[in-house]
Amino acid sequence: MTTKISYFNVSERKLFLGIIDVIILISSLYLASLFINFTYIKFTSSALLNWLLLLGFYFLIFGQIFQLYSLNVANNRYLTVRATVLTVFTTTIFYIFTPYFSPELPPNRLQIVYFFLLSFIPLLLWRFVYISLIFSPKHFKSIVFIGNSERIKKLLIQVNKDSFHHVQAYLSDKKVEGVEGYIDISKATISSILADNAITEVIVSKRDLSEEVVNRLNKELILLFEKGVNIVSYETFYENVNVRIPKEYLDHNFYRHINFSKNNSNNFYLFGLRLIDIFFSVIGAIGFLCVIPLIFIGNIIANRGPLFYTQIRVGKNGKTFKIFKLRSMVKDAEKGGAVWAKKNDVRITGFGKFLRRTRLDEMPQFFNILKGDMSLIGPRPERPEFVKDLEAQIPFYTIRHVIRPGLTGWAQVNYPYANTIEEQETKLRYDLYYIKERSTFLDFKIFIKTFTTVLYFKGQ
Repeated sequence: MTTKISYFNVSERKLFLGIIDVIILISSLYLASLFINFTYIKFTSSALLNWLLLLGFYFLIFGQIFQLYSLNVANNRYLTVRATVLTVFTTTIFYIFTPYFSPELPPNRLQIVYFFLLSFIPLLLWRFVYISLIFSPKHFKSIVFIGNSERIKKLLIQVNKDSFHHVQAYLSDKKVEGVEGYIDISKATISSILADNAITEVIVSKRDLSEEVVNRLNKELILLFEKGVNIVSYETFYENVNVRIPKEYLDHNFYRHINFSKNNSNNFYLFGLRLIDIFFSVIGAIGFLCVIPLIFIGNIIANRGPLFYTQIRVGKNGKTFKIFKLRSMVKDAEKGGAVWAKKNDVRITGFGKFLRRTRLDEMPQFFNILKGDMSLIGPRPERPEFVKDLEAQIPFYTIRHVIRPGLTGWAQVNYPYANTIEEQETKLRYDLYYIKERSTFLDFKIFIKTFTTVLYFKGQ
């Protein structure tokens, strides 16, 4: 049996890109200091290490915000150019305007232009090399699916089209339209496929398979596991690919699959989270007070009526609280009762669209966070009228109320606005994934992705 040793998983690719980016960035500046008249960063200075650490920190943070390390962006030339320009430009601006920590501004301001170009051009060339040579199917995750066609169909089609997986084969009861590699599960053996192909992983779904097939598969899977082949369940693979829990977890055996993250009872984590909530809410509230005059003028011109409004929302443990928002809809938008907002909702004013897309309408909620009704990160609080309907139609919907609701959350940065029961059920699975995997690292990812959502006007 052959093995595949050149595969890079998602986290390895991102780490690889980050390390090489920083090496390219520093090397370019160093070589420029040797061979051309680049003097902004003096590589003989005793403060050099601090300067380079700050430069690397800024670059990696803004690279995350501008999606330079999103693999879908890194594999596309146009999106790579855009992300590189934004990342290098923002890094340059922040770097030159923190002279206490970075080098003093040079007398010749042309050095700043050199700094930008010496950072941008080599990085862009390296990223094009990555797209042309390193990003190739031979470095994809080579997988085999096993399961009933109706069961594996959607996920099989999804991973067959992405940039991370190569479906080597799938053993099923019938062929799935648009996916090559079908093998009749009643006739072939798994080991015969792996004997002729380099396989990274086998994904197994035993649901809806006959007892005879399951017994035969079990014997083969044990032997493959002994040989070091990675075997994962369909549900686990689904969760890893989609970063939400699969629908199958929402049944009477939910406790087998959905457990609280250990951080939900970690006092150190919760205390630190509260301190961060207060710190950023104070900064956010101050920022809001600074921009409120401009918002007030915009409201008078294009959104006539009250600037603020309040709503009752459901918080932790089902306790209701009053949420603060900037009004984005026409007055008396819900005379006939509570109705979900829709895409291109006619009730949303022109200025209201701007407030929503920039997330400015949510800024008054920094005061809710200071009060303790909300956290920076968590499931978005829903209205009691909607919660009542959702509880009746979606099993385990109330589980999301076990933690404080958030100004932003895993569902908000991964899924657009939901205005149907099916979409709400999908968002719930993102929320439950967050509750299950809650950690400082996941909170940081949400924080960064929220900046991306705001900067690219992805708000609804």
